[in-house]
Amino acid sequence: MAATNIGKTKRSTDELINDAVDRQQSWLENRRSFTRKFLKRFNVFHHEEPKKETTTVVVKTESSERKNKSVLRAYWFPIVCALLVILLAVFIMLFRINTPVKVIAPKVPEPVVNTVKQPVSEPTFDLVRIEQSGNMVIAGRNVAESNISIIINKKIVATEHTNQDGEFVYAPVVALKPGNYVISLVDADKNIKSKDSVFVYVSERGYKNSVSLLMTQNGSKVMQAPKLEEGDLVVSKIDYLDTGRLIVTGKALPRLRVSLTLNDKYLGFARVSDYKNFGLGADVGDLKPGENYKINVRLHDGEGTTIANIEHEFVMPAMTDDTNTFYTVRRGDCLWIIARNFLRRGVLFTMIAERNSIKNPDLIYPEQLLQIPTKQ
Repeated sequence: MAATNIGKTKRSTDELINDAVDRQQSWLENRRSFTRKFLKRFNVFHHEEPKKETTTVVVKTESSERKNKSVLRAYWFPIVCALLVILLAVFIMLFRINTPVKVIAPKVPEPVVNTVKQPVSEPTFDLVRIEQSGNMVIAGRNVAESNISIIINKKIVATEHTNQDGEFVYAPVVALKPGNYVISLVDADKNIKSKDSVFVYVSERGYKNSVSLLMTQNGSKVMQAPKLEEGDLVVSKIDYLDTGRLIVTGKALPRLRVSLTLNDKYLGFARVSDYKNFGLGADVGDLKPGENYKINVRLHDGEGTTIANIEHEFVMPAMTDDTNTFYTVRRGDCLWIIARNFLRRGVLFTMIAERNSIKNPDLIYPEQLLQIPTKQ
């Protein structure tokens, strides 16, 4: 009895398994059939089974036509887009118009550039001149909003305050007396002195003959040039020594330059002292007695422009003995300059001191008469 029941159970299980396998096989066959139909419709991976040789050509032709039609159906949109792009490129290359395109840009206001002045590290001069009234005007610059002191002949005469741009102006009410003045500037807050100074000569003949020179490390620069009148350039003496040396002395505006030419040949220059005296010497060789010669003494400003000229023509006299060569000392002279003019070298001043029994070569007096030992 037990064996019968077991056998029935086993048979029913086999049937269930077989039914499940059959259903699965049927489902797989349906999927295969659906996949074949789907692939056959798009004609991508489908391959026809080989036919007989008699109909092979016809079948291949029909299948290739169907394949081309299916490809066109599947890719018609990308193909159309590519054709449109190609046509558009050809149109642009062949039929484009070369007319320039005008682009109107909006008006943009020009930027406002604020010029920033470089800060100055020390006081400097911009202007120093003598007005028609005889009063002096000094203008310069320093650090903005600072105090600046004006020094004339080593004395502080005023202290001014600079504006926001660092500029200042000083104009004393009282006119300066005729004479020489040296002006410098000092930053009163930082105690910084200007490197440059200004030399001012106030002429007795008024502002037109006054001189203002900016004295720098590289030389002088005219800030106010004089308009000379008669008497501002004077040649007081011309000496010719038997050594072939020509010496010219005279008076002119202070700190300007005096040049000398003989028969239009340039011989050299000398600077006028603060006391308006000048003297210069040059080797000219042998001048023959009885012949005519022409000397030109020219006064130049700081830029080299000739502002006065004295022309002197003379007949060369016969030479005199060297003991008759004398020189009158003028204010501001020294033996070194006198020796340079007469003896060619300043170091020979000891010969002049010895000839005139001068114990202290540094001590000579105006109007002192010196004998010059021209023969060495």
